[in-house]
Amino acid sequence: MELDGKVAIVTGGGSGIGQALAAALAEHSARVVIGDVDEHSAHAAAAAIGTAGGAAVALQADAATTEGINALDTLAAGEFGPVDIYVANAGITGASGIGTDSDWDRILAVNLRAHVRAAELFVPQWQSRGSGYFVSIASAAGLLSQIGAAGYAVTKHAAVGFAEWLSITYGDDGIGVSCVCPLGVDTPLLDGIRAETDPGARAGAQSILQSGDVLAPSEVASATVDAIKDNRFLVLPHPQVLEMYRHKGSDYDRWIAGMRRYQRALRAT
Repeated sequence: MELDGKVAIVTGGGSGIGQALAAALAEHSARVVIGDVDEHSAHAAAAAIGTAGGAAVALQADAATTEGINALDTLAAGEFGPVDIYVANAGITGASGIGTDSDWDRILAVNLRAHVRAAELFVPQWQSRGSGYFVSIASAAGLLSQIGAAGYAVTKHAAVGFAEWLSITYGDDGIGVSCVCPLGVDTPLLDGIRAETDPGARAGAQSILQSGDVLAPSEVASATVDAIKDNRFLVLPHPQVLEMYRHKGSDYDRWIAGMRRYQRALRAT
């Protein structure tokens, strides 16, 4: 996909990967709508793009809700035109351990249902036009797992699965899909995990920090933009994730046993 003149929505675009992606898309002459639950950060990110000569507007919106997604679509249509690219970036880590019913309701809404609701709105539009692009910001946890946090591990697996299904089902309709699965990225989300006092959460944080270099959000954004331009599905900013994934699939029981040993070692530190 050529990005020049395209209209993109980026959720969770006020900070972290979302902010970096919004800036990267604008640098490639896309016109960007930034959504975030934090109104100040959303408008600050849009203002920074404007200062750099790009085109961006912002809106406080909860991308986990149909109302929030519709509001972003309405803003995009009014300011720039029909949406070409939707970046489902907003995400949360959720509770450590198994979690409660309310914990599951929230993390499923943000990390999965937000993607489904966006696709419900935009896929029919893109089918009628013969083009469109959906970007799922998932996690290496969606290919591997996440020590300490069931909700995060499960919803990121689900996000990867939904992105796969979208690509299989609508790829022949001109709709591209990219699924981004990094390890550690220097974002407020990772800062929140680092600050956890729960032993399971601390072990999860250490597993992320020890698994590979912590990348800058701009590095993930650059890899993602390249994938959009190439219409490439799997985006691995940490290349070693592919070998980890292959190791998992080659002998599942051995991999689970290894993860248990690793978890015991983390909890002992």
